[in-house]
Amino acid sequence: MKTNLKRTTLLLAGLLAGSTLFAQTTDSVSTQNYVQPFSGGPFRTWSIGLHGGLLTPYTIFGANGRQDFRKPQSEVGYGGYIKKQFSPTFGIQADFLRGEVSGGNSRPNDAGVTTNNSFNAKLNWSGALSANITLGNISWLNKKSAIQPYLTAGAGYMAYKTTVTDLSGTTSNYSNNDIKEWFIPVGLGFKINLGSSVNLDLGYQVNFVQSDNFDGFNVGSGNDRFSYAHAGLEFILGSSKTAQLATYNPVNSMRTEYVWQNAQTKAMLQAQIDAEKAKNDQLRTDLNTTNANLAKLTVDSDGDGVLDINDKCPNTPAGTKVDGSGCPLAKPVVYITEEDKRVVKDAINNLEFDLGKATIRERSFPSLDRVANLLTEKNFSLKLAGHTDNTGSDALNLRLSKDRAESIKSYLVSKGANASRIEATGYGESQPIATNKTAAGRQQNRRVEFTLY
Repeated sequence: MKTNLKRTTLLLAGLLAGSTLFAQTTDSVSTQNYVQPFSGGPFRTWSIGLHGGLLTPYTIFGANGRQDFRKPQSEVGYGGYIKKQFSPTFGIQADFLRGEVSGGNSRPNDAGVTTNNSFNAKLNWSGALSANITLGNISWLNKKSAIQPYLTAGAGYMAYKTTVTDLSGTTSNYSNNDIKEWFIPVGLGFKINLGSSVNLDLGYQVNFVQSDNFDGFNVGSGNDRFSYAHAGLEFILGSSKTAQLATYNPVNSMRTEYVWQNAQTKAMLQAQIDAEKAKNDQLRTDLNTTNANLAKLTVDSDGDGVLDINDKCPNTPAGTKVDGSGCPLAKPVVYITEEDKRVVKDAINNLEFDLGKATIRERSFPSLDRVANLLTEKNFSLKLAGHTDNTGSDALNLRLSKDRAESIKSYLVSKGANASRIEATGYGESQPIATNKTAAGRQQNRRVEFTLY
């Protein structure tokens, strides 16, 4: 028993090692074998398989305790097959199987006596013709499944020779000649795609012998049966660039064809759209060029009222009065008269602020109004310079002088004067015009000077 298990382990290890090699060499071409739907191919439909595994009289059907021998033993079996695939789901295969089936501890015979200790059936050869139904290879999303479950059923003929060992240890032939019997093989399993030309085949098969002679112990009315669990490799014949019919997925091919045609349609429509867009872009460019040329005839860049095409003095400052050619008019000379000076001097003499503040007292407003009118009418510029005496800190005096000058500027602007032509500056106590030691001197130093220009 231990020897058989070692042999089985070595056999399975060899098969798996071989499958790994095939997976490494064929996987790179597995995506090349696409077939259009309803085209009829080409496909690879022929394959051969080799397998090895364990044979035992126990099966998954029925009560094993009621079999002729109640202690099964596992023996090594091996075989192969040739398969022809007719559709993605249906194929016919011719199977060959060889090996041994053993068991011990027979049940009592019809007389109630236990006579046999064990049996060994040597399966010299067996041949069967079976239908192979592949499941799970129809999928909408996947090109093909990595695993294909399958069912098999058929009929076969075999030749075997059985020996029986009784309780005393004497071994005898159940028949001097090979026994030939019909049997019905029923199996299931799954195949794993290792590449475009090889599959790993893992299966289980129950063989229903059409007699009760297989184990050399004819008791009761039931026929004998034995099972075969195996692992092997299936080799697909033909070019690796041609698809396997057994793994072909017609539903996914229809989907692939639809996606390709849809992509081609989109590409064609996109090309037409791009062509029309290019034409529209060209028309838009031509129109923009025409509009730009027309704009040159109507644009007035500096806003002086003279179109650029006729403007001999471009970039004239805003508000500048120009002649018909766009050139500035000569400015009239404006002189500061004695009357103008008197108006300013009167405003200085009448200017009063609240004590220590920048608030202008009302009695100063009439003279300031006349200064505002002068600035508005003659467009003069005015510089306001605020000064204080030395009473208080330097920072306080500087801020107060600046605030008073700004207060006057704000008042003049509120009366219509141009703010951009009035400059307000504070000098604090830094520029006295009299001594700060007397009240009269300090009064003179507290002033706002008006400079008209």
